[in-house]
Amino acid sequence: MITVATWNVLHRVHADNWDRGFGARWPDEAVRIAGVTAVVGGRSEQVIALQEVSGDQLASLRAALPERNFHVLRYPRVPRPRRVESVLKDRAEYLVLIVDGAGRDFAGGDFTSDPGKGYLAVEVEGVLVVATHVTGDDRRGGQFARLRELAYGPAVLLGDFNAGRDEVGVALGADYLVAELPADSIATRPRSSGAAKSQFIDHVVVRGIPVRDTAVQDVAGVSDHNLVRATVG
Repeated sequence: MITVATWNVLHRVHADNWDRGFGARWPDEAVRIAGVTAVVGGRSEQVIALQEVSGDQLASLRAALPERNFHVLRYPRVPRPRRVESVLKDRAEYLVLIVDGAGRDFAGGDFTSDPGKGYLAVEVEGVLVVATHVTGDDRRGGQFARLRELAYGPAVLLGDFNAGRDEVGVALGADYLVAELPADSIATRPRSSGAAKSQFIDHVVVRGIPVRDTAVQDVAGVSDHNLVRATVG
């Protein structure tokens, strides 16, 4: 049995590029970074997958959680400010798996179709745990194919899939089960615009193992995504 969580913590450059109200809500990025770190530090899950982790955020997490093991993928693309000057010291973007206990690096890389999205796979207690961030456009077909290729046995995929549960299930195929959230769950990616897009795009997906106790946790606005947790195995 492994408890897992996944959370897109929102890279500040992406926030500033796409959300014109973000700077007003979080004028001090150091305060927001500390808030994200506090949320992660307060979690009890054995494995936590994080997407859109800036270099500044990663440094904060490492300093606050020295007892945990970090598995990290740095994307070749560095987010570029388009509207305002970046407040970050390190604009690099990372995909991160934080493991409470031992984990063995298995595979990782950016998707060839998008150097700012990718996957990171680590073996934990005989289960392949894959953190991923999938592109939200037509490029994701090949990305889902790469994710299917990774698993060779029991596996759990954690991440921001930029698609709803049914679409992810179809894309990954019959060997995979996308965990169903309780009917009264808050959105994993709340939206006030873009009504055609799903508000449930962050998922726990399993292959060959059961999943239960799924839930969405409110993160009090420190990211534009909420955290999803579950128990697998």
